[in-house]
Amino acid sequence: MINVKINGKALQVAEGTTILAAAKQANVKIPSLCYNSDLPAWASCGICIVRQEGTARMLRACCTKVTEGMSVITHDPEIVKARRTVLELILSNHPQECLTCTRNNNCELQSLAAEFGLRQIRFDHFIIDRPIDNTNDAIVFDRNKCINCGRCVEVCQQVQGVNAIEYQGRGGKTVIGPAALANLADSPCVRCGQCAVHCPVGAIYEAHGSRKIWDRLADPEVTTVVQIAPAVRVALGEEFGLEPGALSTKKIYTALRQIGFNYVFDTNFSADLTIMEEGTELIGRLLEGKGEIPLFTSCCPAWVDYAEKNCHDLLPHVSSAKSPQQMMGAMIKTYWAEKAKIDPAKIFSVSVMPCTAKKYECKRDESMNSSGFQDVDSVLTTRELARFIKQAGIDFNSLAESEADNPLGPYTGAGTIFGATGGVMEAALRTAYAVITGSELGDINFVPARGLQDVKEATVNVKGKDLRIAVVHQLGNVAAVVDAVRASKAKGGEPLYHFIEVMACRGGCVSGGGQPYGADDEVRAKRATGLYTDDTKSEIRVSHKNPYVQQVYTEYLGKPNSEKAHHLLHTHYVKRPLYK
Repeated sequence: MINVKINGKALQVAEGTTILAAAKQANVKIPSLCYNSDLPAWASCGICIVRQEGTARMLRACCTKVTEGMSVITHDPEIVKARRTVLELILSNHPQECLTCTRNNNCELQSLAAEFGLRQIRFDHFIIDRPIDNTNDAIVFDRNKCINCGRCVEVCQQVQGVNAIEYQGRGGKTVIGPAALANLADSPCVRCGQCAVHCPVGAIYEAHGSRKIWDRLADPEVTTVVQIAPAVRVALGEEFGLEPGALSTKKIYTALRQIGFNYVFDTNFSADLTIMEEGTELIGRLLEGKGEIPLFTSCCPAWVDYAEKNCHDLLPHVSSAKSPQQMMGAMIKTYWAEKAKIDPAKIFSVSVMPCTAKKYECKRDESMNSSGFQDVDSVLTTRELARFIKQAGIDFNSLAESEADNPLGPYTGAGTIFGATGGVMEAALRTAYAVITGSELGDINFVPARGLQDVKEATVNVKGKDLRIAVVHQLGNVAAVVDAVRASKAKGGEPLYHFIEVMACRGGCVSGGGQPYGADDEVRAKRATGLYTDDTKSEIRVSHKNPYVQQVYTEYLGKPNSEKAHHLLHTHYVKRPLYK
């Protein structure tokens, strides 16, 4: 620990603490724009400048570490004036389109301009008009609003390891985008949306489809059906002032009905269905040699996109099971449509997801039309659903609770934990262990799969055989695991792992690219805790005991991995180039 002073207040902080973090411990807020706790500080914007007492020297608080005896002044007239000037320079090259911007009232630049009382800009307003890039079906890049803070580049390169965007040019001519300013659709972008969720302004955002949905809701000839993903229920409340992790599942059901959806289902149900299909596939590979080992999960469309571009040799290792979103879409327009006696051609199926890549996944290839129609017609992010609720004039916090519709609504605890890193693994192990051994896991809470450690490893003894598993989240951590698998294959003998869960975003779906802004590890942990709480409270906590899943197989699919199940609930993968 070392001794420092912040605005004359003495405190002790750990060695290596930045001025920004030290000030936070002293309950002093230093404004910043380019800084984000997920990313390495690189002092781009200059708004966090402070002064070392007794000198004229200005320091950037986000990247300057405190030293023994340092005394820092965070606010004085000169510092405030410098920060105002920096903001004015940024705004002089920023569109004045706040009313029509997707980040209106939730923009870090807008908030700073309000805090500093900016009413006039002393510099000439100059915009280089650049076309909007909306080519990749998931995220939109409006370079006119880009402030070159670099957060999107840092998260894409340093955190995700995708390297789809980069800095080009120098000084005032710097432009951020794919190499050679190509379209996002022609770049290595996997549509994870982490660039969008880390952008402080409205330069990168999810592709919107709200007008089409409102039109379908108003059409009396159309039956509108909606599903909500596991992670949505522990994050949506943040948009209405609730704490991260607060469970609002049954309020969401009510809100969706008030918006006008005819039927409300839950993606947790199809998560249970996914476990039956993927778990059966895993058992077939382990015990009957029906495919390559290890088996990689396939629930995350950004990971699947990454694998198709970067891991051609390992595509046979990726589970053929569709994601829960797509399984639900197929079931709605086949099984449920038959039971409800509704023409699937007149069903409009919407999903609410924490993920921007889901917007791409629903039309990824022909297998996403397994019902004979597009299985999922439109995807809303959690942020978009919040806007829907507000547009409908709904007071979310005062809503009564209601239940999802049968038979595609009831779920188990195993289905709900899909939203957290390690959740798919834990849910699959609960069922695979029971199917192989004929008895349930002694402790159904598989703790080694939980938490925010980059790569989690464990061994489970199943009927005398050691099952080695790995859980990896955040795409930047995937390469090391993939390389280890390749090295193990080259050596031959026992595989390094038997089963690997991959989630593209840190913490899993709880901090997907479509979730409320401002997630850090503390928020991720709270959201995950909400899901585990939902699991603990569930009457049934294993997918194979969901009576409605059992009913689907009895009445329609036959058994897991049957020919009919393969047609509706499974997909295939293709080798695709990194750049088009």
